[in-house]
Amino acid sequence: MNFHRGRGFDEPEINLIPLIDVLLVIIIFLMLTTTYAKFSGLEINLPTADASKPMEQPNEIDVAVSATGQVMIGKSPLAATDVRSISEALRRAAGDRPDPLIVINADAKATHQSVVDIMQAAQAAGYPHISFATQSPPN
Repeated sequence: MNFHRGRGFDEPEINLIPLIDVLLVIIIFLMLTTTYAKFSGLEINLPTADASKPMEQPNEIDVAVSATGQVMIGKSPLAATDVRSISEALRRAAGDRPDPLIVINADAKATHQSVVDIMQAAQAAGYPHISFATQSPPN
């Protein structure tokens, strides 16, 4: 018995219009719920700190570095900025004080190498205690 005698064979078809509508709704939803954040890379503004200024210590040697790389120990500028001359100037500034604290006051635009040179000079002079001075952020 053939019950399908008068009928033709229907091809199954996929209707793409509702599928496209659903995909567009999903894309619009994702676009509205996504947050776009711009991350900046290496925009550093140093040095600042919120701590109050400590009391002056008599066993400190202040070393200042300008933005151009000029080094001053105490209030006297150095002619040469190599590690050996900085180390000798640190020894002269320390005098007979035992184990002084080296305080580095570096300009925010000073090169990293000039600060590292001062740290190496302090190590060569035998002064392991090094501190960095910062300024309070403007209000």
